[in-house]
Amino acid sequence: MLNTLLQLGYLLAACMFILGIRKLSKVRSARQGNQFAAAAMLLAVVITLVDLGNIDYRWILGGLAVGTAVGVFAAVRVQMTGMPELVAMFNGFGGAASALVALSIFFRTMGTQTGATVDVAAAMGGSHIAVAGVLSLVVGSITFTGSLIAFLKLNGSVRGNHFVFAGRNAVNGLLLLGTLAAGAAVVFVPLAPDVTIMVFSAALVVALIVGITGTSPIGGADMPVVISLLNSLSGVAASMAGFAVDNHLLIIAGSLVGASGLILTQIMCKAMNRTLGAVLFKSFGGSADSGRDGYENVKEASAEEVAMMMDDISTLVVVPGYGLAVAQAQHTTRELANLLEAKGISVRYAIHPVAGRMPGHMNVLLAEADVPYEQLVEMDNINGDFKTTDMVMVLGANDVVNPAALDEPDSPIYGMPILNVHEARQVVVVKRSLSPGFAGIANRLFDNDNTIMVFGDAKKVLQDLVSEVKNA
Repeated sequence: MLNTLLQLGYLLAACMFILGIRKLSKVRSARQGNQFAAAAMLLAVVITLVDLGNIDYRWILGGLAVGTAVGVFAAVRVQMTGMPELVAMFNGFGGAASALVALSIFFRTMGTQTGATVDVAAAMGGSHIAVAGVLSLVVGSITFTGSLIAFLKLNGSVRGNHFVFAGRNAVNGLLLLGTLAAGAAVVFVPLAPDVTIMVFSAALVVALIVGITGTSPIGGADMPVVISLLNSLSGVAASMAGFAVDNHLLIIAGSLVGASGLILTQIMCKAMNRTLGAVLFKSFGGSADSGRDGYENVKEASAEEVAMMMDDISTLVVVPGYGLAVAQAQHTTRELANLLEAKGISVRYAIHPVAGRMPGHMNVLLAEADVPYEQLVEMDNINGDFKTTDMVMVLGANDVVNPAALDEPDSPIYGMPILNVHEARQVVVVKRSLSPGFAGIANRLFDNDNTIMVFGDAKKVLQDLVSEVKNA
């Protein structure tokens, strides 16, 4: 009877995971989806503890206390600009957890062996369990160090592309084959206990190195794709851990995360018109500051002048970017939009799939300021409207509005779909300076005849605009 109830509980938790992910696909229901998934995880943990029966709860409660403290601290203290880094670290922690499960299974198995050689597959209950354990270790370790590098790149601690040379892909390939070969040797080749531990440890170390050397060459412009992929890998690692410990719910939850992360990765690649192979194996994006180099026709204006121009418009499209997040200007943006709407001006927000530093970054940012969901318009649905738009205000976006992607074959972003803001009657770009975005190239939009620049912190500029519009 108890076993039946436990299995029904697992089934309920699995359904809640599926429903939670389903709700995450819509901005309006995303918060509820997150709550469903969190409740499902809590239910899964409780059921698993009940299923285990008589266990020592001291370590579990200690881990629960530490994890809760860290989670609450991170959730309360993190700013919107730090959300991409937090997501990257969550991916890494997920991979590390799966790797630790594999390590615990392996060393528990080794602790029961007394012979001259060890048949790991037989000792763990079958080659399928042993293979799953090795894959959990390898994928989880790669995810952990890869996410750590992504975190450091996103917060600016690591700048530029590293480990870039002609044969780096071959080296990474050999390292990956090496760690898989070491894992296969542990599973299928009976070895002395000491040798088995050494080979397994080597697989762990090399997998950690692969995460570093595989992620380091990838430029900042591809970080949204990398975060999605690492999220998928954390799910794959969890699913493999589920096979290793024979937990069906962990298999289901890991598979859901792995599949949804892979789908999101494909969406991000499509948004940039790049293949996943190009993202992983061709370094792209720099961090050089070009200043005013390469610009010949930049026109500068003040907030007062822009406010006067707004007296003659009936439609405004706001393009949010990472600079808006850095300035924490989403609430001021909404305040300005309310003032303009009160004057009969139509205000919408154009959302590029890879704007910001993680998938959905701008949607979350604007939702925090209670911007109506119906005003958030995806790139494919708004690009045809720019030709009839009176004014576009670009707030801290760069590469996603660069016309070089359309007609400069030599540009590194050539072929990437962009927001066609250059087609609007007037473009106002609010930016701290003329420094390039993650792609490390000049933005041709800044030189267009219909573009004016307003230099400064986005929040300060918008506050000045609000004051001018109020006093008009």
